[in-house]
Amino acid sequence: MITTNPAATKWQLSAIQLNSQPDPEANFQQLSRYLALLPTSPQHLVVLPECFAVFGGADGLQLSYAAALGQGKLQQQCAALARQYQLYFVAGSLPTTTPDPKRFAASSLLFGPDGTLLADYQKLHLFDVKVADNTGNYAESATTLPGTKLTLSTQGSLKLGMSICYDVRFPGLMQALSAAGMNVLSVPSAFTQVTGAAHWHSLLRARAIENQCFVVAPGQTGVHANGRETFGHSLIINPWGEILADAGTAPGFISVAVDLAECQQLANKMPIKQHNRFNSELIP
Repeated sequence: MITTNPAATKWQLSAIQLNSQPDPEANFQQLSRYLALLPTSPQHLVVLPECFAVFGGADGLQLSYAAALGQGKLQQQCAALARQYQLYFVAGSLPTTTPDPKRFAASSLLFGPDGTLLADYQKLHLFDVKVADNTGNYAESATTLPGTKLTLSTQGSLKLGMSICYDVRFPGLMQALSAAGMNVLSVPSAFTQVTGAAHWHSLLRARAIENQCFVVAPGQTGVHANGRETFGHSLIINPWGEILADAGTAPGFISVAVDLAECQQLANKMPIKQHNRFNSELIP
């Protein structure tokens, strides 16, 4: 069993890019093939895309798979994969139950190498927008209940800030996570082809630069069963804003060995947090 060494700052960061469909079993089979090909590392964080287990189906399909935190077949399968491959495993987003029986929460879940559920985050910002694509109108709030909390999970030297997709357009969320000590930001996503081509790389590089952290952003890619088109281009970015890996548009994975000490080293040279005057100094 892997034991995280708090003093060890070297981690393997991986993002898996999928073309998920409505059938969870088919999606887990696709996922397992890529997990088996990942490099081995004593400290390894793998992040999956948004809606990796169930995507592109009819209205109500996600809700039908909703389960309480720590319960349900989909979460059990994620825990089993984390144990099998000895990984820190971010299940990009899974539907979890809420007090509203007509809406689920989009929950990003962190599992440890022993399969334990270590942290959970519910998507704060919901995608209610109009896009010039073949879907046209997106109304995520009709089926999804927004979250109410920030999630930063500390696992040894890893200080993981959790977000989901549309959250990336709200830098205040990441700034709050950075203030709490974040050095890696996970952004599991299903960006549309149109918005991804326009903004994906720019938004993610900006979040890395602003917060002097690594970013792991896996995405859905290609055409899905309901006709939705997603952008792909899963990214791993360093604290200087450099793209370390870009998955392109085919399903697959990217994986990079990094040293999390780079975050503090950069902050020592360019102390953005200390220089920031948009705090109590200027706000009456």
